[in-house]
Amino acid sequence: MPSAESTQASAHEPEPVLPTREDPVARSGSELIGGPLGRFALTGTSWWTPVRVIALLAIGMFALGLVQKAPCYNGAWFFGASSQYTKACYSDIPHLYQGRGFADGLVPYFDRLPGDMPYLEYPVLTGVFMEVAGWLTPGSGTIQHQEQWYWMVNAGMLMVCAAIIAVCVTRTHARRPWDGLLVALAPAFALTATINWDLLAVALTAAAMLMWSRSRPIAFGVLLGLATAAKLYPLFLLGPLFVLCWRAGRWREFGKALGGTAVAWIVVNLPVMVLAWDGWAQFYRFSHDRGVDFGSFWLILAQNSTDPLTTDTVNTLATLLVLLGCAGIAALTLTAPRRPRFAQLAFLVVAVFILTNKVYSPQYVLWLVPLAVLARPKWRDFLIWQACEVLYFLGIWMYLAYTTSGDAHKGLPQDGYHWAIAAHLLGTLYLCAVVVRDILLPERDPVRRSGDDDPSGGVLDGARDVFVLGAAARPVRQEAPVEGPSVDWGSGAAGGPGPSPADRSL
Repeated sequence: MPSAESTQASAHEPEPVLPTREDPVARSGSELIGGPLGRFALTGTSWWTPVRVIALLAIGMFALGLVQKAPCYNGAWFFGASSQYTKACYSDIPHLYQGRGFADGLVPYFDRLPGDMPYLEYPVLTGVFMEVAGWLTPGSGTIQHQEQWYWMVNAGMLMVCAAIIAVCVTRTHARRPWDGLLVALAPAFALTATINWDLLAVALTAAAMLMWSRSRPIAFGVLLGLATAAKLYPLFLLGPLFVLCWRAGRWREFGKALGGTAVAWIVVNLPVMVLAWDGWAQFYRFSHDRGVDFGSFWLILAQNSTDPLTTDTVNTLATLLVLLGCAGIAALTLTAPRRPRFAQLAFLVVAVFILTNKVYSPQYVLWLVPLAVLARPKWRDFLIWQACEVLYFLGIWMYLAYTTSGDAHKGLPQDGYHWAIAAHLLGTLYLCAVVVRDILLPERDPVRRSGDDDPSGGVLDGARDVFVLGAAARPVRQEAPVEGPSVDWGSGAAGGPGPSPADRSL
C-alpha cells in the first residue's frame, strides 16, 4: 500500500474507501464471507493487507483458468479439430510452439518460417517473451509433450503478469485498494488469460498507469513504450493524456512521458529493424492485410452481404471511425464540466479501438479489464459487462465447433454467433456510456463521490485548468439528487483553482 504522502492530493485524506459501505452489490456479495466490514474491525494490523489478499486471489483465479484448460491440455489440443472448441479451452500457445518455429530452434524475425506465415507476426517484445519460454521448454520427448511444457512455462510467466496487474491496479487508487478485487475476480480475465500473450502488454500498461499516478512521467513513458513494443494498443493512451495535459497546461510532464515512450520503443525495436527488417515488419503487414475476422461488427456485415467490403475499404473505414472516436473523446475532455480522470479516457480510447477494429479475439478483453476497474469501479456495471464478455467467449468457441464439426454441426450456427458478437458490443458500449455519464455528471462518478479528484492522474490530480471550451468554464449545478456527499466539481474551471483539500476530504 502506498503511504499517505505518495499522492499529490493525500495530505488530508480520510480512511480508505470500503466497497461494502458504498456499493450495494459488493455489500451483498460480502455476505458470502461474513458480511461487510464492521465499524470497529481492526484494519491495517494484519499481514493480510489488501494488496496481498488481491494478489493471492488473482493467482487463485488464474489457477482456476488453468483448470478450465485441462481438457485441452490432456488431449483436445492434439486430437480432433473441434473438441478444443466444444470444451471452450482453445489456446494459441501450444499450437504456435511448432507453427512458429520454436520447436525447431528458429530465431524469431531472423529465420524464415516454412509455412504460410513467413515470419513471426507478433511485436518484438512479445516475440522475446515467446522465445524465452521456448528456451525454458525441454526439447526432448514427443512434440505433444513439448507443447504441453511450452504452454505450462508460458502460463507460469503469464501468472506473474496477472499478479502484477492486480497489484498495480490495487495501488493506483491509493484510497480505493479493494477495487482491485474486480480485476482479481473478473471471470473473463481468468478464462482468456492463457489464450495468447496479451497479459505481457497489459501488465506493462498497468505498471505505467501506476507510475503516472505517482507523478513519475518518465517511468510511465518507459513502461508504456515497452508495452507498445509488446502490443499496439497501449500507444492509444498518449492521445487522452495529451488532451488532459493540454487542458491542465502540463506540457513538460507530457513531453517527458512522450520521450520515455519513444526511447523505450526504439531501444527494443531498432536492433531488429536494422538486422531483420522483413521479420520486424511482419506484424504490421499482417495487421494491414488481415481480412475481416472474428468478433467484429464488420464480420456481421460481411456475412450478411452479397458484396462484402474489401480489406482496404474496411481498413480505411475502421481508421476513420477510430479517428472520429478519438476526436469525440478530445472534445469531451475539453468541454466536460470537470476535467475527466485519466483512467476514464484511457478506457474510452481503447474501447473505441476495440469496437471499431476488424477483429476481436476473445483475449482482447484483457486490455480493458484494468482500465475499466480504474474508470468505473462499480460492481454492478462491471459484472454486466463481464457477463457479456463471457457470453462472447462461449459464443466464439461454439461457433468454431459448429464450423469444424462437419455434417454433425455441433455448436452455434452463424446467426447465433452474431448475437454473441452483439452481446460483446452492447456490453462494451454500455460501460462506455456510464463512463461518459460520469464525465458529464462528475457527482455520479464513484471515485469523485468519495472526495477524490483524479487519483490516477498524478500531476493532473487537483491541478487547475488553463484551457477549456464551451460551458466548462462555468460552474455546474448538480442535475439530480444522488446518495453520498455533495462535492462542487465546478471549481476547477479555467483560471480557477482545483478542488481544495477540504473538498477532497468530504
